[in-house]
Amino acid sequence: MTAPRDGTLVLGIETSCDETAAAVVQWRDGVPRVRSNVVSSQHDLHERYAGVVPELASRAHLERIVPVVREALGSASVDAGALNAVAVGNRPGLIGSLLVGNAAAKAYAWSLGIPVLGIDHVAAHLAAGLIDAPPPAWPALGLVASGGHTHLFRMHDPLHAELLGRTIDDAVGEAFDKAATILDLGYPGGPRLDARSSEGNAGAVRFPLPRLTARSVRGAAADAAGAADPDARTLDFSFSGLKTALLYAVRGVPPSPGRTPPPAPEPLTPQRVSDLCASFQAAAVAQVVDVVARAHARLAASGQVPRTLLVGGGASANRHMRAELASLGERLGMEVRLPALAYCLDNAAMIAALAHWRLAAGERDDLRLAPSARSALGRT
Repeated sequence: MTAPRDGTLVLGIETSCDETAAAVVQWRDGVPRVRSNVVSSQHDLHERYAGVVPELASRAHLERIVPVVREALGSASVDAGALNAVAVGNRPGLIGSLLVGNAAAKAYAWSLGIPVLGIDHVAAHLAAGLIDAPPPAWPALGLVASGGHTHLFRMHDPLHAELLGRTIDDAVGEAFDKAATILDLGYPGGPRLDARSSEGNAGAVRFPLPRLTARSVRGAAADAAGAADPDARTLDFSFSGLKTALLYAVRGVPPSPGRTPPPAPEPLTPQRVSDLCASFQAAAVAQVVDVVARAHARLAASGQVPRTLLVGGGASANRHMRAELASLGERLGMEVRLPALAYCLDNAAMIAALAHWRLAAGERDDLRLAPSARSALGRT
């Protein structure tokens, strides 16, 4: 790939969900370096609903986007006229929220006479571990673990990724949030589940580890497609069964007609809640680690040994996830790039960072750039 030009300044804008974010990232000495990273959270707006309300989110973005961009430029001590491009997360996400960020980015780019670049939010998460860090060794595995996505890719560089597997139901971060709701931990659920798990015993409850196959994922389509072995395990993820198992552990197994009534669930004492948090988290992370390890083995067997694991997404802030992936990397001799905590959750620094590689490749978008609710990463 062509190297980005030293000194290039990119303004990043991110409004895909409930974070209004702007950042200025400069390419310096072969590395994307963050000059500023401003995030305005909407947790206070959505807490009463225990989840993001799309209409409220988009209205809040409208109110906050200009002040947040101004703060990012001011914190970076950068005049808008010095910018070389504006980058915006234009997919995937809540369409109303994306529209706000896209409109703002195109307005800034047009007024300044500089290019606008649409950035895939999922791809940007994989670039988060490249911020303020030396270039990684390629090829790499890319794991996005967030509230909306759990995807695994084979990557040749920051701009090209091949999808290896994805969740067929809940994302891992979504599973953490739903588990927190079942256990009445409050909002946002994932961080509270992580904190509470430190007080529990991860071996107290045995939760299931799914064994997905081509046949179980795609049904008759796997046979119709001529899969070599429809019963061979895939590199996909599934967390819905784990979530259901937690629900049964908390509320009891529903009775079946004509069968002996199941035993009542154990009392939900504070220690029991902590044990369930730790056990649920351990099972979810064990599945992620298992899939990544099998992907590494499969690629290594074909002579394409992954040298780096790039990790991104909100769930990559989970302490157990970080520790287990780091341990896996040590066992496999693979460098693990975990983003700094500030770049795990939705932010504009990762948007601007990835834009540098698009600029270097000669890629540009125009004012017809439109948002999309779906990611395009790995489709081609």
